[in-house]
Amino acid sequence: MRIAQIATAWESIPPQGYGGIERVIYYLVEELVQQGHDVTLFASGDSHTSARLVPICERAVRPAPDLHDAAPFHVSGCARAMAQADEFDLMHFHLDAVHLPFLQMTNVPHVTTWHAPIDCPEFRDLFHHFADEPLISISYSQREPAPERNWIANIYHGLPSDLYHLQPTPEGYLAFLGRICPEKGIDRAIRIANEVRMPLKVATKIDDDQQEYLEKEIMSRLDISHVEFVGEVSDAEKQDFLGNATALLFPIDWREPFGLVMIESMACGTPVIAMRQGSVEEIIEDGVTGFVCDNTDECILAFHKLNRISREECRQQFETRFTISRMAREYVNTYGALQESIEMY
Repeated sequence: MRIAQIATAWESIPPQGYGGIERVIYYLVEELVQQGHDVTLFASGDSHTSARLVPICERAVRPAPDLHDAAPFHVSGCARAMAQADEFDLMHFHLDAVHLPFLQMTNVPHVTTWHAPIDCPEFRDLFHHFADEPLISISYSQREPAPERNWIANIYHGLPSDLYHLQPTPEGYLAFLGRICPEKGIDRAIRIANEVRMPLKVATKIDDDQQEYLEKEIMSRLDISHVEFVGEVSDAEKQDFLGNATALLFPIDWREPFGLVMIESMACGTPVIAMRQGSVEEIIEDGVTGFVCDNTDECILAFHKLNRISREECRQQFETRFTISRMAREYVNTYGALQESIEMY
């Protein structure tokens, strides 16, 4: 199958550091190529891929100090993809909204994986105007604010099975991996670690717009004597960071569409203590791969039940549910079904 994958310009494919969406796109593209598909990737020029790369900009926007807005590159990238549309059997977009008007310019089968939350009111009018466009969700929870949309599949993210391995014996610390912002729950994670008297390691890249929150709401208000900030970690470094942790803390306070770090942790055999928000209940099986909690006190109680969790079972659940081979297979099946439905008309 000749497949176009249209990615964002915010990060390269794969990203140099933070960038869950771009990382998933990279794994999908590489798996599709390995399966024998003819894949063209529209992405930043500093991307690295086994597919044919069509640059939509010279370099990724977020790491570049002189670039601030990816939207112009997304528009020009969509125009470039549409100019080549007849070369593809299917076009797969990862841009959320910006490409939707372009889709009226082609009869080539196309689909959009929606990576962002859709619970803000700005999307209502947008979805009204593009109600028939086929969408793929990354969790069923993600769909809840707009269940009437044309959701043709739900496909959970996946990772290469050999990217991480089981670490059977942890080293006695809790892990937090994510942005420093209120919705990610870094304040809750610190409180939990304080209460259970276990060191907390925080892996994050602190951007300028997060520095004020960190200093005013975290540094000045909470006891962080037991917290170690280790900076941004690469995929290779995540093996040690997550694998050696007693548990991953995921005390979010927002409608998380998926949460890639949860399956990264499971792949290392590390259980997850998470808040009942967004996709969490779909990813974490309570009492099997971690604990799903309703408040901070429950997270603290969950810590004391971690001895009931098998790290081997966490790894097995990852292999059963969240590998890239499963994800790519489901995408290819969806591509085929979409082509057949269009041919019927």
